[in-house]
Amino acid sequence: MREAIFKALFQWDFNKDENLEDISKEHISVLDDSLQELAKKYVRGIRENILKIDEIISKYLKNWTLDRLSVTDRNILRLGTFELLYIDDIPIEVTLDEMIELGKAYGTENSGKFVNGVLDKIAKEEAPKEKFEI
Repeated sequence: MREAIFKALFQWDFNKDENLEDISKEHISVLDDSLQELAKKYVRGIRENILKIDEIISKYLKNWTLDRLSVTDRNILRLGTFELLYIDDIPIEVTLDEMIELGKAYGTENSGKFVNGVLDKIAKEEAPKEKFEI
């Protein structure tokens, strides 16, 4: 499911004039029905909170700006940040592991480490404290 959402975000990053929900339909249509509903929740949440998500990511980038990141890294960070901040029932470690794997699969040699570093800082400083108690 995360991979489908990532692909939609990636495509949307090149077509900001298009609606993210419309772009995502093609990517999430291949998922099981229950995962489609969850994916739609993620897409809607990311779209509604994109400015806040981008602001938080930017706060934890050292010597980088969001627009200088690769499209891959930027959108993995968006997905991971959304999950850390807005999805309560997924442990932080699961989110970090999943985003690292996306980075390794779709990014550069260093994407996994980079994504882990940024998301780890976001998790420690921004994630709801109850996520640490799961």
